[in-house]
Amino acid sequence: MKTMMRVTARVKNVFVCGLLCGLVSLCLVFSLSACSTSEAPVPHDPSEVFADREFSDYPAHAEAAPVKEPEEPAEPAAPEPPSLPEINIVEDIRSGLIHGPKGPEYQRYIVLHDTEGESSPDSVISWWDGNGNHVAAHFVIGTDGSIWQCVPLDNIAHHAGYAPDGSNAAFDVALDGRDDLIGTALAGSGYSDYGMNSWSIGIEMVHVGGSGYYPEEQLDALDALIAYIDAYYGFESSITDHKAWAVGNSDTSPEFAEYLANYQQYRTHDGA
Repeated sequence: MKTMMRVTARVKNVFVCGLLCGLVSLCLVFSLSACSTSEAPVPHDPSEVFADREFSDYPAHAEAAPVKEPEEPAEPAAPEPPSLPEINIVEDIRSGLIHGPKGPEYQRYIVLHDTEGESSPDSVISWWDGNGNHVAAHFVIGTDGSIWQCVPLDNIAHHAGYAPDGSNAAFDVALDGRDDLIGTALAGSGYSDYGMNSWSIGIEMVHVGGSGYYPEEQLDALDALIAYIDAYYGFESSITDHKAWAVGNSDTSPEFAEYLANYQQYRTHDGA
């Protein structure tokens, strides 16, 4: 009897275990079947999620900055021509009176002369050009205030001539090969220095030494011409006269001494 009860109990246990296992398997199969038949999840549309924001708010979606092309180096600006004061100059350029180049770097002096005659500026220039000496200044100023030019400012004119030995060093000038020396002749023993022409501008005033009279028009014209030369070069040249270079020469005349002092200090004849 006891044996029969033990067998029945075991059969019950086996039956219960089998039933539980079956239920578990059935649930598993049902779950897998449900998963396989369900639809795949639909991804979100960012435009719906962030519908309240501007597309350009997001750096990853912003427009790329335009690529800047490399700039070519700018051409250097050409120097502006000097602003020159208004002045009436009659140009009568004579090629036979030009003796070589004289750029701004070679400009140091303005040398003043008297013509020691009463001829008009145009007559003086014609005489210079025709006498075969090849001697001339850059400018001639008449007693009426007219200004005539026969040699350009950037060229050498033979107006100062030879000076005593040591003058080149005293005036810090040199005969450096730019001057062609055509028409020159030694002034005598001990007068071998010839450098001033290469470093200066020559101005002749129609005047005879001892006459004691320089018209105001002529002096005003000289004031204007010196201001013009200063503006042309962009600096002030030293002002001297011919006799300071060519010792023993007569021009400018003694009556010009007060004017010369004013020109050297004030660059005008009256110091104004």
